[in-house]
Amino acid sequence: MVRMTAPTPRRVLLAAPRGYCAGVDRAVIAVEKALEQYGSPVYVRHEIVHNKYVVQTLEKKGAIFVEETAEVPEGSIVMFSAHGVAPTVHQEAAERKLATIDATCPLVTKVHKEAVRFAQEDFDILLIGHEGHEEVIGTSGEAPDHITLVDGPEDVAEVEVRDPSKVVWLSQTTLSVDETMETVGALKEKFPLLISPPSDDICYATQNRQTAVKQMGTDADLVIVVGSKNSSNSVRLVEVALGAGAGAAHLVDFADEIDEAWLDGVSTVGVTSGASVPEVLVDGVLEWLSARGFEDVEIVKAAEESITFSLPKELRRDLRGEAAALMEKQSELEKQPEK
Repeated sequence: MVRMTAPTPRRVLLAAPRGYCAGVDRAVIAVEKALEQYGSPVYVRHEIVHNKYVVQTLEKKGAIFVEETAEVPEGSIVMFSAHGVAPTVHQEAAERKLATIDATCPLVTKVHKEAVRFAQEDFDILLIGHEGHEEVIGTSGEAPDHITLVDGPEDVAEVEVRDPSKVVWLSQTTLSVDETMETVGALKEKFPLLISPPSDDICYATQNRQTAVKQMGTDADLVIVVGSKNSSNSVRLVEVALGAGAGAAHLVDFADEIDEAWLDGVSTVGVTSGASVPEVLVDGVLEWLSARGFEDVEIVKAAEESITFSLPKELRRDLRGEAAALMEKQSELEKQPEK
C-alpha cells in the first residue's frame, strides 16, 4: 500500500504597514491636484517618488518629468519631488521665471533644517547616506562646506573633521536602521563627542516597514518586496529580509516579474512593499501567488500609522497667473532702455 503524503500548506505573510507613507501620499496627490487645478503640463523635477508605475500613471495624466530645471520652459509650473532639492535649484527656478510647488516630504525638510542650523553653529556634519541619491544631494546642498557624506561603516576610517568636539551626524531618511546604527557606532568610536540629531532622521514609515519584515523574515522561505530598483527604502527591505533569516528575497515592480522557480520548495512567502508603492501592485502579487496555491494570507502587524501631511501651500494659489506675471515683468524690464 502506497501512503500519500499530505501537501505542504502554502501561506502568505503580508506585512503591515506597507506601501505609501504620508510623504509619498502627499506628493502623488499634489501632482494630481496640480494637474486638475492648472491643467497640463505640470513639470516635475526628477521622479516625484521612486516608483515606475506611479510615474507612468502620472505621465498619462499630463505630468512631464525632467531631470534638470533647465529643461522646464520659462513661465511654466514645476514641482520638486518628495526627496527635496538644494537651495541652488530654487534659485535656478527663480531665474527661469518658474512657478514652483515644493512637494518635499516634511520629514526630509526636517533634516534640511537641521543641516542649516548645525552649519550656522559651525559644526562639521557627517551625513550618513548613499552617494548620488536625490535626497542626499538636496540635503548636502543646504550646507556644502560643512557636510561630509558617510556611505556606510567602511567610509568611517577616511572621515576627517576640523574639531572633534563640534561634530554631529544626520542621515538620509530611507536607510536601513541597523546599518545606520552600525555606522553611527563606528563614528562614535572615532569621535567620542559626536552629537546625535535632536530626533531620529530615518522616517517612521521606513522603520515600521523594516520592523514588519524582521518579524516575518524568520518564518519566510521567500520574501517578495514590491518596489522599484531606484527606491532606497525598497532595496533596504530586501536586505533586511535576508538579514532577518528569510531563505531568499527579491525586489519586483510588478507580479509578472516573479520567477516561478523562486517557489521551488517554498511553503511560506512574505510580501511587503516600499513606501512609494501603491496597494494595487501588492494586490497583483497576492493574486499571482493565490493562483499558484498560496491562498492563505496572514497579516504580520508591526505598527499602526495615522500620520498625514497637508498638501503644499502653493496649491492654494494661482500659479499660472504668477508665472505669467513673472514673464510679463521680465518682458517689461527687457524693453527698458539701458542707463
